[in-house]
Amino acid sequence: MIQKKQGRSYIMAVLGILLAIAADQYTKYLAVIYLKDQPSISVWKDVFELTYVENRGAAFGILEDQTWFFVLTGIIIFALIIFLYTWIPKTRKYLPLRICGIFIFAGAAGNLIDRSRLGYVVDFFYFKPIDFPVFNVADIYITVSFAALIILIFFVYKEEDLAFVGRKKEQ
Repeated sequence: MIQKKQGRSYIMAVLGILLAIAADQYTKYLAVIYLKDQPSISVWKDVFELTYVENRGAAFGILEDQTWFFVLTGIIIFALIIFLYTWIPKTRKYLPLRICGIFIFAGAAGNLIDRSRLGYVVDFFYFKPIDFPVFNVADIYITVSFAALIILIFFVYKEEDLAFVGRKKEQ
């Protein structure tokens, strides 16, 4: 029964990742079709715009054209998430941790697909008042999930709840 539950958990994780990547890639496709070579679209006057940007670096343009770095970082993130995901107990209590892992994986994969295929990441959400870097759905997955992960680790789970990380995995 435990094996069946774990197998189902992994299948659901892969499906979640694929659906999240598909949503990210679809929004980027729409951005290319409707925003590329067009003026920005104001969604909320002087606050929020849809604007097309080809981001060849990370946030604020750092590490521009360092695709090798982003590919290597992505591979490390994928390996770490897969490793940790296999250790997280497959109980309802740890579902928030597993969901965070799924969305961080999907966000990293969505941006890596762009970098590998296009040489840049398509960004299109822009908050004007704070001049925040233009971002995309994959960035939202990563940022929100990472923030939730920090909250979960520091404020929700107790130290003994996370003891599974240091233990040998039981078969």
